[in-house]
Amino acid sequence: MAGNNSALIDRLVVVVGGSGFVGRYLVQELVKTGARVRVVVRTPENANFLKPLGGLGQIEIVGGNVTNAASMTAAFTHADAGVNLVGILDERSGQKFAGVQAEGAASVARAAAAANVTAFVQVSAIGADAGSKAEYASTKAAGEAAVTAALPHATIVRPSIVFGPEDQFINRFAAMASGPLPVVPIVAGDTRFQPVFVVDVAKAIVAALADPAAYGGKTFELGGPKVYAFRDIIAWIMREIRSTKSMAEVPAFAAKLMGRAGDIVPLVPMTSGQFEMLQSDNVARAPGLDAFGITPTPLEAVAPAYLERYRTAGRFHRDPETKA
Repeated sequence: MAGNNSALIDRLVVVVGGSGFVGRYLVQELVKTGARVRVVVRTPENANFLKPLGGLGQIEIVGGNVTNAASMTAAFTHADAGVNLVGILDERSGQKFAGVQAEGAASVARAAAAANVTAFVQVSAIGADAGSKAEYASTKAAGEAAVTAALPHATIVRPSIVFGPEDQFINRFAAMASGPLPVVPIVAGDTRFQPVFVVDVAKAIVAALADPAAYGGKTFELGGPKVYAFRDIIAWIMREIRSTKSMAEVPAFAAKLMGRAGDIVPLVPMTSGQFEMLQSDNVARAPGLDAFGITPTPLEAVAPAYLERYRTAGRFHRDPETKA
């Protein structure tokens, strides 16, 4: 179970995409176990902030790209275990879903298999589905299939929306609610989400790496302790940042057009693929974090601390009625 991670002491764990949001917390949890961590990123100098998280020489940062098989082979030299965190939310940066989330995942898995790793975790997402109209979801499913083909003992984890200080969900809508728009638009307000804390996700990954006999060859969906309708999450964010704006439900036909525009114009906050993903609930199936012995952390216990900055006076804000 989570916390019984002595099996990782002095083992070399390769974390592909380790400088991202989830990666920084995963590296922090891994070094606590005594593991040696090799972080693979496209631009190594952008990951130097990770080094102080471990002891001298415990964290190694190397260059590599999931679209380059040779770089993955080099990255997994002498590896004992591996994690693939690489994924993209849209294609507006020029990267393609198929290349990163399907072919890229296959490249990582083949390199890990060639290194004979004893444990491997592929981080996917709830909603991964080969038949989905959203390419994000279909390529996540293709990546899962490629990983299990190369590494039958791999563990697949599918988080719901991941929250934490650097997240791209809670922060994104807080910025929107505190920005210049007179109202906050809501798309698919009835769609349900189960936000999960980034540290809980990291701990689950570490537990899977430490005990492949228990977790290998299985898929786990990870969610927090509470399920919310999308509009309720936005309403809660607005209360936390003390926004008095109104919420405006966007009709489906208008949202669909917005998504198509977002495929072309970076400033539009949603792509057509994201519109499709919003049509389905994002809720974890059991056993979830319970399988790892982890008690899910509530959104309300963490997010208020990093939402303060969106208030008019930041952390110095005081509510007139309470003087708190």
